Amino acid sequence: MDYSILRYGAVADGVTNCAAAIQQAVDAAAAAGGGRVIVPAGRFLSGSVLLKDNVELHLESGAVLISSLNPADITPFPQGGDGTDPDDTADGWEGGFFLGASHAKNVTISGMGTIYGQGDKVFLDKDVDNGFHECPKFCEAFRPRMMLFEAVENFTVRDVTLQDAAFWTLHMAGCRHVRIQNIMILNDDRGANNDGIDPDCCRDVVISNCIVRTGDDAIVVKSTGPMSRRYGASENVAITGCILHSRDSALKIGTETHGVIRNVTLSDCVIDDCSRAVGVWVRDGGTVEDIHVHHLTGCTRRYADSYQLPGAPGWWGKGEPVFVSATPRKGKTGPAGVIRRVSFDHLYLTSESCAFAAGEPDSEIQDLRISEMHLTLQHRGTQPGGLFDEQPSARHIYPHAIPALYARCVDGLTVKDSTVRFVGENEAWDGSVAELEHCRRAKLELEKLV
Repeated sequence: MDYSILRYGAVADGVTNCAAAIQQAVDAAAAAGGGRVIVPAGRFLSGSVLLKDNVELHLESGAVLISSLNPADITPFPQGGDGTDPDDTADGWEGGFFLGASHAKNVTISGMGTIYGQGDKVFLDKDVDNGFHECPKFCEAFRPRMMLFEAVENFTVRDVTLQDAAFWTLHMAGCRHVRIQNIMILNDDRGANNDGIDPDCCRDVVISNCIVRTGDDAIVVKSTGPMSRRYGASENVAITGCILHSRDSALKIGTETHGVIRNVTLSDCVIDDCSRAVGVWVRDGGTVEDIHVHHLTGCTRRYADSYQLPGAPGWWGKGEPVFVSATPRKGKTGPAGVIRRVSFDHLYLTSESCAFAAGEPDSEIQDLRISEMHLTLQHRGTQPGGLFDEQPSARHIYPHAIPALYARCVDGLTVKDSTVRFVGENEAWDGSVAELEHCRRAKLELEKLV
């Protein structure tokens, strides 16, 4: 059965807060055992709405559901426990969320309409990178997350457009049996923290045939502290057939790695001018294992940042096609964690920096395999090269000549049937194919083409 939000008093003027009307429609559908809540064509402003069991929020063509930016209209994040554990508010939990569900089953968001986060109202261009207009914009203090779905079983998002998120766009925490299909995420590509899709300690997730354009990471598989304690591992995540643009990473594993992340695949995707194609981090003592990436095409490049200004943000990445990193956060002691059994094959990428894999003596990267990686190193951006970027860590950013492949503290490195071509001139490149430090059991078949 369908439940139109108009029947419950929603007004399509883009000004009236329709949260009460939309929530009443959701509640009525849930009370009847389930149904579709219809958002018809028109612009509907709303505060937070909580979806429930067996409810589908369906946005018809021409519908625009607008997130309020008034803190009084937005549900804050649950803190967990009594709020005294500092990890409960870590990882950006301030700000609240617009749409969500908690401990629900069979929840769907669908349709050809748009969910609009008003991110264009919170990101401000201060021109801090000398006219390049590439660095992260300054932000207003209050930025609600577009969506937070926690502990939802059988969760589907399909066909909708998610536009101008003010913070993370689609955050799923502790969800099971998730399908994200044919959606578009169109965010400000200079917006800090406006990640696209964030599976956090979720299990059995398929993300397919999506177009994601963000400033921050496009798709991020996480294991944050609060969610790792509640829900365990992030595992069984398949990402395929997507077009990804980001000023950070197209696909990122981490950096929040408090638990286990395992069994993640990325395949048959286009990388559209990202700072990094794929990044795999461990920082918080967790384990990342069985990560497999294949059949990618596209390009990576370095963007201008604003580190010269105290407190200003900057992008992570200097145009690497592959980035694998196990090193502690600044000020932390003990091993960063474990990365093992990671593979890349059939990569066809034009990049400004090297394939990078770096651990530490107490956190070696184990069993890293690369095959059919065909790189073209070509300077395409506005910024000089010659930097290694290991953020967030004590190593941070430092000058280094750029080979095609750099590896440090890797036990079991195999590169086969791979090539690199240097196009044009760049003082950052030293023309070398590979540089290895403190690596064991390394076998390289990486040919330099002329």
